[in-house]
Amino acid sequence: MSLKLVGVTACISGVAHTYMAAERLEKLCLQEKWQVKVETQGALGVENVLSDSDIAQADIVLLITEIQLENSDRFTHSRCVQTGIHTFLRTPEKVMAAVKKIAASPQGTHIVLA
Repeated sequence: MSLKLVGVTACISGVAHTYMAAERLEKLCLQEKWQVKVETQGALGVENVLSDSDIAQADIVLLITEIQLENSDRFTHSRCVQTGIHTFLRTPEKVMAAVKKIAASPQGTHIVLA
């Protein structure tokens, strides 16, 4: 199954974990042969901003955050998996399983992993 994902990573301090999660997501998607673009919201501000086109073309949105995201309403109508950074870094297989599960769901479906 070839998927196109967009993701947003953001942690409280906006430093290490934001970028660790982005890097881990990119590596996991590479292993799955999925396309991915990751926006980071960190100490340096918002980097690699997802365009409306990026979001519209994505099969799934993955929000890996510990804080309230800027412009989170952009993802309301997308298939979306949301989890915390620590959950993602500790159990990425759980998050990737949710991504595979939601791929067959209707647009607007949201899964929140604790």
